[in-house]
Amino acid sequence: MSEPKVAIQNLYKIFGPKPEKMVEKVQAGMSKADMLDQHGHVLGLNNINMDIAPHEIQVIMGLSGSGKSTLIRHLNRLIEPTVGKVLVDGENVLAMNETTLRNFRRSKASMVFQKFGLLPHRSVADNVAYGLSIQGVEKAESFERAHRWIERVGLAGFEKHFPTQLSGGMQQRVGLARALATDAEILLMDEAFSALDPLIRSDMQDILLGLQDELHKTIIFITHDLDEALRIGDNITILRDGAVIQSGLPQDIVLSPVDDYVADFIKDINKARVLQIGAVMGNSQSVKGPEIERTTVLETALQIVSEASASGAIIVEKGKKVGTASINDMIKAIARTEKKSGTDAPYR
Repeated sequence: MSEPKVAIQNLYKIFGPKPEKMVEKVQAGMSKADMLDQHGHVLGLNNINMDIAPHEIQVIMGLSGSGKSTLIRHLNRLIEPTVGKVLVDGENVLAMNETTLRNFRRSKASMVFQKFGLLPHRSVADNVAYGLSIQGVEKAESFERAHRWIERVGLAGFEKHFPTQLSGGMQQRVGLARALATDAEILLMDEAFSALDPLIRSDMQDILLGLQDELHKTIIFITHDLDEALRIGDNITILRDGAVIQSGLPQDIVLSPVDDYVADFIKDINKARVLQIGAVMGNSQSVKGPEIERTTVLETALQIVSEASASGAIIVEKGKKVGTASINDMIKAIARTEKKSGTDAPYR
């Protein structure tokens, strides 16, 4: 297993006049509500520990007030921690001096904001080239690179327009192009698509996934939308009251929610469009049917099996058989609503 690109260790954030004195109370079990009522401090993050793999999309999600936006702002130190570490390639961001931190923000970690964060008095080209100018890239090269990324996000021809002349989706494409133009290894995306209409939001997800297939960035993506998290995330972490409740592969979270809070998140999703056939894989010798790639979602797999009039499918990965799945296995996975606190054992 490769070393994490980002490692968050024992991270606490408490807002108030004496946050350091409150850490021990949190460690002793004081709740967020009690801390506010009894001491007038707000618990933002509660002992966060996460390893984020390189070249993957790590989604962090939760309801409003769960701490997800607070957490992502610690990764480039827009918010100072109370206690803890954020290691990027082994270097503690929270211990960087002013110069090192400035260089880190310029070259290693770019941020895409929910409200776009564009400069209204600058053109699209100027906005996209802004980060490059801060890096000290010569003007001719910065605009050449800016135009390349403008084209990549589908905005060719709009280089001279100003942000107010663009739709919300177009403005967010400018923000994404600006972040990518600096060639940063890490993209921090704080509810970047949340302000967009559903169809535009879906288009932006497509653009992001298409670029990621080619660029292999490390992306930390904040959202409150489970459908979005399941669609784009290689790994999902769910927060509540500033603490990690569950973290894992999207398939594992859908099949085995750790508690009622997580189960409530997933109860309304269409599992057939989310779960991959590999998540319900067994090794029954009696199952016969067409070969289906392990990453195929169950909705598609069921259609293939039905058209073949088969009892199930042979699951393959890179051309090699890795297991089987019957029609009953697939239907059970789609129909099952599971809670860790319930009496049923996890479906496998």
